[in-house]
Amino acid sequence: MASESIASQRSYQAPCPGCGAPVNFLSAQSTHAVCGYCQSTVVRSGETLARIGKMAELFDDHSPLQLQASGIWTRGTDKKAFTIVGRLQYKYGEGTWTEWHAVLVDGTSAYLSEDNGSYVFTTPLESRPDIPEASVFKVGSRTRLNGKPFSVASNQQVTLISAQGELPRLPQLGKPFAMVELRGEGAADAGPRSSIIGSAIDKAAGLQAGAAAPAGEVLSIDYGSTPPTLSIGGAVLLEDLQLTGLRDDSTKAEKGRQFDCPFCGAQVQITLDNSKSIACASCNSIIDLSSGIGGELKSAIQGEPVQPLIKIGTLGQLQGVQWQVVGFQHRMGTDPTEPDEHFGWDEYLLYNRKRGFSFLVDATDGWSLVKPTTGAPVMAEGGKSATYLGQRYQLKENYNAETTYVAGEFYWQVTRGQKTQNRDFASGKSMLSLEQSPNEVTWSVGGQIDSEAVAKAFKLEDKKDLLKRTDATPVGNLSGKGCLTIVVLFLIVLVFLALFSRCSACDPAVENCSSSSSSSRTSGGSFGGSSGGGGHK
Repeated sequence: MASESIASQRSYQAPCPGCGAPVNFLSAQSTHAVCGYCQSTVVRSGETLARIGKMAELFDDHSPLQLQASGIWTRGTDKKAFTIVGRLQYKYGEGTWTEWHAVLVDGTSAYLSEDNGSYVFTTPLESRPDIPEASVFKVGSRTRLNGKPFSVASNQQVTLISAQGELPRLPQLGKPFAMVELRGEGAADAGPRSSIIGSAIDKAAGLQAGAAAPAGEVLSIDYGSTPPTLSIGGAVLLEDLQLTGLRDDSTKAEKGRQFDCPFCGAQVQITLDNSKSIACASCNSIIDLSSGIGGELKSAIQGEPVQPLIKIGTLGQLQGVQWQVVGFQHRMGTDPTEPDEHFGWDEYLLYNRKRGFSFLVDATDGWSLVKPTTGAPVMAEGGKSATYLGQRYQLKENYNAETTYVAGEFYWQVTRGQKTQNRDFASGKSMLSLEQSPNEVTWSVGGQIDSEAVAKAFKLEDKKDLLKRTDATPVGNLSGKGCLTIVVLFLIVLVFLALFSRCSACDPAVENCSSSSSSSRTSGGSFGGSSGGGGHK
C-alpha cells in the first residue's frame, strides 16, 4: 500500500572498491551501482562489490527529478510508493532521454522515463529468449499481442552516455544497441496477422485474451542485454505521482548557458536546459547543441529570415495552461501527386515545465493547438480514416513536409531540409496528425482555436487582423463572386511578386532557397506536431 515505506525493505551497503565510500543497494534486484564519489562502476556479487570501470560524467539535464525523490504510482485501484535510486542517460539520433530507476514498496524495480517534459512509468516484464531481432520491427507497422494491436512507433540505435546510483542492469557505456517501442492502439484486433511476440507477454502484462491494449500503453524492448529486456507502462503527469524531494527551481540557474555563435560571434542565450538546437538571433544560423556547450558547436547558415507573428519568449494562457513560445518553424508541404505545387505553414513550439511541449500551428485554414500522443491511433480503410480514444477521424490531407526555416530553441536537432511523410485527419474541430520518418512515427492530437483566442492569449489584440484566418473570415461572408475574384487575383499578384523578389536574390548555398521561395501561405496546411525527436516514450 502507499502508506508502506521503502525503508522497511532490506537494504545493503558496502564500501566502494575504488575509494571506500559507502555504496547502497535498496533493491535485491539491483546488481550494479555507480559510486557517487569517484564514479566507479561496481557490480554486486553476493555480499561483495567489484569495480569494473569508471562511469562518464553526468550530463546536467536540469531535470526536476533527482535521486531519493519519492512518490506514489497508481495503476487502477492499486497504489504503490516508490523511491528513485538511480538513472541511466541515453543518446539517440534525435536527442537524449533519461531512465530513472525506481524501487517500489515491495522491493521490485520500475522505470520513470523522462523525455523533454513527457513521462512514462513502466514496470519490467520477464525477459524472453525468443524475442525476434530488432530489424523485424518496421516503423509504422502493426503487430499484436495475442490479438491486441500495437504499432511500432520507434526503432532506434541508442547508446548509454552516463549512469548514476543503483541499477538492475547496466548496458556497456558508449556501445550502440537497438531500442524498440510499441504503442497500444486501444482496440481489439481480430485480423489474420500472426503475432510477433508470444502470448506469455500478454499474461505478464495483465492483458486478457481478446481485450484491447489500452491506448497510451507503451511496450519497450531493450536490446542492451541478452536476452532483450521488456517493460510495459503508460504516460503519467508529474503532478499525478505526488512526488516529494524534487530539485528546487533554483538549480536551474542560467550559469554557463551563454556562448558565442560559431558563425558570427554574437552572444547566444539558451533558455531551455534540454535544447538540442538553437537559431542565432543575429545571423539566423542553426546551431547544434547536441554535444553540449562544451562540445563542438556546428552551425548552418539560414538566409532570408521569416518573421513570426508571435515573438519568441512571449507568454500566453491557452486552455488553462501558461505557455511560453520557445521555438518557431516555417514548413513547406507538397502533394505527392503534384510535386510542383507547394504550400506553407508556421509552427510555434510552446513549453510548460509540467506539461512539456505543445505546438501552436498557423495554417491557411486556421489555428490549432496539438500535442504528441503516447498511444497509437488505429488507421483503417487503407489509411483513409483513423480512430483514437474512441473517436473516428477522416483523412483530410496526405503530403510530404520539409522544414525550411527555424528560430528559437528546439528539443530535437532541427536542420534545414528535415523531411517527413504526413497525414492529417479531422473530426469536426478535433484533429490527428501523423508524421513519419525512417526511424520514428509521431502522432499528434489537438483541436482548432479561433484566431481571437490566440490574439487574447498572447496579448496581440492590436494585431488580431494579422492573425485572422478562414476560421474568422469564411469565404461565404464575402459579398458575391466578384469580391472573391478580386481577392484571388490580389493573392496571385502578391505570390508572383514574392517569388520574383526571392528568386532573383536566391543563393543555392544559403538555406531556404529551394523550398520556401516556391510558395507563400496560399493553400493547404498542416495540423502540425513534432517534426523530429522527442518520440522516445
